[in-house]
Amino acid sequence: MDTTQHTGLLAIERLFAAARVQGRTAFLPYFPIGYPTYDESLAIIRALAAAGVDGFEIGIPFSDPLADGPTIQAATQIALENGITVRRCLDAVRTLRAEGVVQPMLLMGYLNPLLAYGLEDFVRDARAAGADGLIVPDLPPEEAELLASACEQAGLALILFLAPTSSPDRIALVARAARGFIYLVSVAGVTGARANLPPDLAAFIERVRAQTAKPLVLGFGISQPDHVRQLHGRIDGFIVGSALVKAAQSGADAVRDLAASLHAATGAS
Repeated sequence: MDTTQHTGLLAIERLFAAARVQGRTAFLPYFPIGYPTYDESLAIIRALAAAGVDGFEIGIPFSDPLADGPTIQAATQIALENGITVRRCLDAVRTLRAEGVVQPMLLMGYLNPLLAYGLEDFVRDARAAGADGLIVPDLPPEEAELLASACEQAGLALILFLAPTSSPDRIALVARAARGFIYLVSVAGVTGARANLPPDLAAFIERVRAQTAKPLVLGFGISQPDHVRQLHGRIDGFIVGSALVKAAQSGADAVRDLAASLHAATGAS
């Protein structure tokens, strides 16, 4: 997919439009900057880009990642020990863009480091580095006005979350406020590879679909090609994180191989 002439929210809109035309589910892998090392994390993201993924959730390591399970917690702790900071993550995006990675990139980070950086400064610098949107899992939509306004002015997507426990009112609120897509959390818990998708997942997706036409992207627990096949036609995209981070223990080739098997299950011909 060529996104070289389209950035920010428009790039994300085109990502889903292209996947729809091709009759498949968009694949957005998560990977944190700085794991196993800074250089290796960039090599892995480049390998994923070459494998044809649709976009990226680029992880900003944080010491208290409340939404993440043990695999990502351990990886981001290593990244912090490697000296990774918010600014270093912005440098990584800038470097990847300079090296020719064109897929949309969404920076995933927790609120405290962004507040320490300065929300408006962070949005400005993220946009300048080449990011297309932000994912902030511990920012509730009721408290997102300042960041949402800065993102709106910069043309960046601000991704909001819904969980199976979300009320109809919360679904309506997120449906109004989200920009780019809505991140559906498959379980009321933390990230991590799981053997099976939840049995009530279809009903959850249908409840959200009834209130919005915005793209729905599912995360938390997706780790196998069969999961992706089960989701085809139900959602617009999916995020895989823990399984790819675990594969990174065996090197970039293992990550690329897993990504290729997941991509092959998206419905692409």
